[in-house]
Amino acid sequence: MASTLPDKGPFSSLVSMLQKLVTAIGAFTDLTGRVISWFTLIMVILTFTIVVLRYVFNLGWIAMQESVLYFHGSVFMLGAAYTFKQDAHVRVDIFYHKFSKRNKAWVDLFGTLLLLFPVCIFILIISFDYVSLSWRILEESSEAGGLPFVYLSKSFILLFALTLFLQGVAEVAKNLLVLLEPRSPSSRPISTEGIK
Repeated sequence: MASTLPDKGPFSSLVSMLQKLVTAIGAFTDLTGRVISWFTLIMVILTFTIVVLRYVFNLGWIAMQESVLYFHGSVFMLGAAYTFKQDAHVRVDIFYHKFSKRNKAWVDLFGTLLLLFPVCIFILIISFDYVSLSWRILEESSEAGGLPFVYLSKSFILLFALTLFLQGVAEVAKNLLVLLEPRSPSSRPISTEGIK
């Protein structure tokens, strides 16, 4: 992201703070995404193993089958923030791609503030009791031989909302950096290495 900053201006410390915020949250989201990506490989290996055991050796374990669901849930729920950071979510784009960088920043800023944040907060509020009850009773699988960690699986709901909200904060900061760019030719470039 190309960005400029006057040599001496009231926004220099704000810009510096926003850059650090975007970089820190981005590093956390990238780390989460890299860890979660390995879960996909584990899920594929487990699924292949389940199929081979069932159809070749006529063997099967409920716990192994449920573990695939746990990994699938973690990839979907915990990978959402990384996907958001990479701008890889499905987007129906009719006008957005024609907008200027500043207009895109305005759309993204208001979209995050008015849509993403309220949805994340809503998910946190409505799912908190649901997840906390599961933790209180240490909920187990209803299937005989299933995994005794249903409360961990349900916790992905809260982590989904929290990580997505956190990445939303980074997106707000990133869009503010674009909007704070002065348009005068006397400005100097801001280092935005690592900000994506």
